[in-house]
Amino acid sequence: MSEYNQRMNSQCYQAIAELTESEINENRGAFFNSIMGTLNHLLVGDLIWLNRFATHSIKYQSLLGLADMPKPKSLDDFLFSDYLLLRAAREKVDCAICHWLKNEANESDFNAPLAYSNTQGVVSKRDFGELVSHLFNHQTHHRGQLSTLLSQINIDIGVTDYLFDIPESN
Repeated sequence: MSEYNQRMNSQCYQAIAELTESEINENRGAFFNSIMGTLNHLLVGDLIWLNRFATHSIKYQSLLGLADMPKPKSLDDFLFSDYLLLRAAREKVDCAICHWLKNEANESDFNAPLAYSNTQGVVSKRDFGELVSHLFNHQTHHRGQLSTLLSQINIDIGVTDYLFDIPESN
């Protein structure tokens, strides 16, 4: 899922690179208004969750390496107004996610609960594996919105199916 996530984010950002600043920031009636608002929300969600996940194991050094990233306080924080800075941050986060899941996470990590506080301070304790699934599901959900916004202005982001990333079995 981390590789799929990285590929899809890259495809979205490549497609958006063709647009002007005003097109990226135009209120298109989306959940987070604009393309830029949606991109920011995707990063905000990841940073909030990855900050929580970093506390799950001392092995998660790649997640701790994101400490220099902005610390969102709410889901509608607008972290970057500059597209290139946002793209660089997205790429850094996606690399950290891939490294974390390929090199630092163990299967047993996903069976243990994670206690955390949400953005309103409400404490929860949930299955860590399910929370990681939520991270990727959240990305897919909002990239779907982004894909629709781009499709409405005749921009195709390419193949979006996860099936493309599943290798053939022998």
